[in-house]
Amino acid sequence: MQVTVVKSKIHRVKVTGADLNYIGSITIDEDLMDAANIIEGEKVQIVNNNNGERLETYVIPGPRNSGEITLNGAAARKVAVGDILILITYAIMDFQKAKKFNPSLVFPNEETNLLN
Repeated sequence: MQVTVVKSKIHRVKVTGADLNYIGSITIDEDLMDAANIIEGEKVQIVNNNNGERLETYVIPGPRNSGEITLNGAAARKVAVGDILILITYAIMDFQKAKKFNPSLVFPNEETNLLN
């Protein structure tokens, strides 16, 4: 049996930009991506704590140590700069492996989005 489990989570980051005229995706500081074990192009669920919106898109890397969290394209309409987000990725794996799997959980500084 296969199950879907949380692979990684970046908990409580602040939106730094919203670019409606971009093709699509979310730009994430590459340091945060590395810490959370997220790769370029990976599907990510975005949970907006300010308005309850939930959406999915793919990740593109932003400049390291920038704290950048920018929603691009249509997703830009679902956030406001300053909103607090939780970013989650999932993996499908064997049930027994999933019971032992430890996700990558990242808790950056909520004001700067930088790793502590």
